[in-house]
Amino acid sequence: MRESDLRDAVCRYGRSLFERGLTAGSSGNISVRTEDGGWLVTPTNVSLGFLDPARLSKLDSTGRLLSGDAPTKEVPLHAVLYETRSNAGAIVHLHSTHSVAVTMLPEIQDGGGLPPMTPYFVMKCGVPAIVPYYRPGDPAVADAIRGLAGQHSAVLLSNHGPVVAGQTLEAAVFATEELEETAKLYLLLRGLNPRFLSPEQVSELHTHFGRA
Repeated sequence: MRESDLRDAVCRYGRSLFERGLTAGSSGNISVRTEDGGWLVTPTNVSLGFLDPARLSKLDSTGRLLSGDAPTKEVPLHAVLYETRSNAGAIVHLHSTHSVAVTMLPEIQDGGGLPPMTPYFVMKCGVPAIVPYYRPGDPAVADAIRGLAGQHSAVLLSNHGPVVAGQTLEAAVFATEELEETAKLYLLLRGLNPRFLSPEQVSELHTHFGRA
């Protein structure tokens, strides 16, 4: 895809996420790989609902700013996912309400994350990892994600929000939305003894659709 089209897509998806309440104020950031090996990323302190294609931050493959406004402070977060997931073409990081809320629950913190609740959650998100709290922009979060060895396309940052990698920008956005809806389902059903997908059902999904 041409860089101009990627710029337009980042702004279009950013506005959609913002208008539907999936990220508020100037929170959240989006990045996408470019054909030259670098990437485009949303600037710091800018609402995803009001992005300017011409002012997106353009970085080279080492994360050095080439043009545009100053990038989000979460550049290390994006960089480590591109590093550890070679097939990632885009990354979405939001502060979506339900995905943040579940990270504060002890059974999610201590039990390994969200259970397999729906087929589309398994197909699009796999098994999201959960990492401890780090302040926004802390380079140490990169080490925590690097320790996951690229095994997870979706990561929940405790008390912070989800970060999701996809082969395309559309795939990353759709997976982020699916994660948020699953977190919402979990909160709605908490304490009601819901039935989750069995290991056999999860295995069948992996066999037919592959792993996220």
